Amino acid sequence: MSYELRSARWIAADVLRQVVQPGDTVVDATLGNGHDTLMLCELVGETGRVIGFDIQPDAVERTRERLADAGMLSRCTLYAEGHEHLSERVTVPIRTATFNLGWLPGGDKRITTHWETTRAAISAALSLLVKGGVCTICAYPGHAAGDEERAALMAYLSALRPQEYNVLHHRFLNAGAGAPECFVVQRQ
Repeated sequence: MSYELRSARWIAADVLRQVVQPGDTVVDATLGNGHDTLMLCELVGETGRVIGFDIQPDAVERTRERLADAGMLSRCTLYAEGHEHLSERVTVPIRTATFNLGWLPGGDKRITTHWETTRAAISAALSLLVKGGVCTICAYPGHAAGDEERAALMAYLSALRPQEYNVLHHRFLNAGAGAPECFVVQRQ
């Protein structure tokens, strides 16, 4: 058996596949094109729930279409609003939350996630995690907004109490300063 390190998103997906169980409630805080959302719908099974957020209507529609085509739409609640509303919309314990920061692939690169709203969403997600649950966050430095968001994320996650959370930082050391990075936070 071989294990291939391909990308920050692949690492995050691999972690999610190991943690999510049928019947779980999970959050996709940045729907994008719906690839992660579909994977999560498959993992939670018929009795689980995926709650998804994206501020861009195009992302919500693309995700809705992807889930409908796969027969998974009934497993998901989609919100066409920013992930900063997570604390208002999610009131039950969750097994995982996943964030893929930056901009919508194939979309307008001027529309990006911002630390103020991302921090609120991550804080809410961490407070809802069950023991052993994880939050995965893919960050994309290499452009001004991404560099700022990554720096703030590093400071925030580094300050989490080790008695409550374990925090890992995955990055490809030989891929350059702007390479995507994956953070994994597990509630103890």
